[in-house]
Amino acid sequence: MPEQKHVLKLGIPAGSLQDATAALFRSAGYKITFSSRSYYPTIDDDEIECLLIRAQEMARYIEQGILDAGITGHDWVAETEADVVEICELIFSKVSRRPVRWVLCVPNDSAIQTVEDLEGKRIATEAVGMTKRFLAQHGVTAQVEFSWGATEVKPPRLADAIVEVTETGSSLRANNLRIVAEVMQSTTRFVANKDALRNDWKKNKLDNIALMLKSCLAAEGKVGLMMNVRREDLEKILDLLPALQKPTVSTLSDSDWVDINTIVDESIVRRIVPPLKASGAKGIVEYPITKIIE
Repeated sequence: MPEQKHVLKLGIPAGSLQDATAALFRSAGYKITFSSRSYYPTIDDDEIECLLIRAQEMARYIEQGILDAGITGHDWVAETEADVVEICELIFSKVSRRPVRWVLCVPNDSAIQTVEDLEGKRIATEAVGMTKRFLAQHGVTAQVEFSWGATEVKPPRLADAIVEVTETGSSLRANNLRIVAEVMQSTTRFVANKDALRNDWKKNKLDNIALMLKSCLAAEGKVGLMMNVRREDLEKILDLLPALQKPTVSTLSDSDWVDINTIVDESIVRRIVPPLKASGAKGIVEYPITKIIE
């Protein structure tokens, strides 16, 4: 009897996180290919089956075991109150590396100034459960309605206030809205089904995927620098190098010289290379870093 094939059922978020997720997996060594006519992306790993699904629904299907794991926002885990396990945080989004914010907003000219002022008012949002729990924490009773989209344009005619997600705040400002309170901050998470994690093979597979994804995010914005330095100049060169960890110093065939290898933020290279050269560093080489595994 042939051995049963191991398969991990993995959810890929459709929509705003889709391309960013595919790019992250590609950096980690997994090539995901999307077809315009299919909700089943292909991946160059025979042990993984992908399903393209909205991030809003991801945690619920993982909890039910339809998926073993997937990428979704912490906000949608909280909204659905799904009983899933967070494997790791993946701080990436379509605009920035900052967390997204769910905020309570009203028109600029609204008389509403505090959460308490929303007593008896109408609020439109896609995150109904999250909003109701937030209001309850403040002792406020209001009418919370699900918004099917274009939430920013609903005040003041269709709603007194909205709870909406924002990264930069530009859309809120464009619609003449101001923030009254922050409801939640959220980042992207890699989450899994509890039963899947009790399976040794699936747990190992998920841990390995998480390791590679995190290593790629850790390497973003980092580059390697290596250079040759006279021993007599070593201390002043090291003083110029902000490093991820202590720089590696290696002896060369010429005992009067050493090789320095380190990792730095790419943004500071243009600032530190001239003084490094002026302090005696030779053969300075910058090279890309694709993964950092702690």
